[in-house]
Formats: sequence, structure tokens, C-alpha cells
Amino acid sequence: MRLLVIGHGRMGRLVETLAPAYGFEVAGVLDRASNADGRGVTADVCQDVPVAVDFSTAETTLATAPRLAALGVSLVVGTTGWQARESELREAVARGGAGAVVAANFSLGANVLDALSETAGRLLAGAEAFAAFIHEAHHAAKKDVPSGTALALRRAIERSGFPRPVDISSTRAGFIPGTHTVGFDGQAETLELVHTVRDRATFAHGALAAARWVVGRKGWFTMRDVLAIG
Repeated sequence: MRLLVIGHGRMGRLVETLAPAYGFEVAGVLDRASNADGRGVTADVCQDVPVAVDFSTAETTLATAPRLAALGVSLVVGTTGWQARESELREAVARGGAGAVVAANFSLGANVLDALSETAGRLLAGAEAFAAFIHEAHHAAKKDVPSGTALALRRAIERSGFPRPVDISSTRAGFIPGTHTVGFDGQAETLELVHTVRDRATFAHGALAAARWVVGRKGWFTMRDVLAIG
């Protein structure tokens, strides 16, 4: 299968390098210079391309994703910061009859953490002494604060019915690939769930697995769908 890579930073380069191991031929790479305002997405570029992986920027995703969907190209989107306009992208994907896997984090462990956080929130919802918190740490160059994964974890806890606020704190330092801690603190005990990334390649592996999975599917999905995590 042919694959289009959107964004050519660290993650885009990893996707490009690892794509053959997942049965993909890289049909093209659209970077900042070749895809200003999404104009790099053309019928010629997308010919015989069933899916694109996007690790670019929020602005690029908002400009590019509707064009890809209109050409029937399914999407794997790992950028964050655009979620306030999610309804627009959902509509574009639906109009194009495409599929989309959208995730703040493509690693297996992070998605298990998401599911466990939801379960813990549900189990502790009635325990009024327990307060919830999330702390995330990333490298100094990461732009979005808090991380998209931290925001997704807070949504998981809120979705569980946990009725109290969920505090989020962030650290940006050095070269930390990514650590997320979900905690529930009571008067005499603390429960913590921690996920630590040692190699950014885990995100590329997850994104490529999602790209292979979404080909031929229609609709809006998450990595929990891809991994069949309830």
C-alpha cells in the first residue's frame, strides 16, 4: 500500500523510516515548504494513496485533513492543539467517506493508561476524600502545554463519572520523550498510574499500525478502537 506522510519533523521521519516494515511504500512527504495552507494535497499526489499519517502542526492538520478526506484518503492524525475545531474535521471525514484514527498518543501503554484511568475514576467516584491529578513531563521543545495525552486522560476520568476537578501540571525540560502520571490522593493513601516512554519510535509504530487498520474503514476512531481496548 502507498502512504502519504504529512510533516517531516522527528515523528514524520520515523514514520517514513519504519513504513516498509508495515507493508507501506511512502508515496510522498509533505513538509512545511511543500504544503503551505494544505496546498500540497492534490489529486496527483494522492493518486492510489489510501491513507496518510499526519504528525505536523495544528494549523497544518486543519488545512490538510479536509483536503485529504475530500480525495477519499483516510487519516491517522497525531497532532494536537486543534481539538476545539474537531467538529469541522469530523464533518469533512464524513463527507469524504473516509476513515480517521485520531489520537494524542499512539503507544499501547498510553492507551491502556487511558482505560485504567477511566476505570479508577469510576471506582473512586463515590470516595469523596479522593482528589484526582495528572502530571506530564516532556522535552523542552514540546510546544503544547498541557500535552494532548494529559487532556485525553482528564477526559477519560471525567467520562468515568468522577465528580471532582482533575488538576493537571506540566514539566518541560531536557529531552524527556514523555511521562504521564495519573494520581488519586486520599487522606491516608495515594494511587498512581504511570506511563513512561523511552523511545519515540513507539508512537510511529502505533501510528503505522493504525494506518494499516483504518484502510477500508469509514468513520472516526481512536487508538482504543485499533487496539480493541474497551
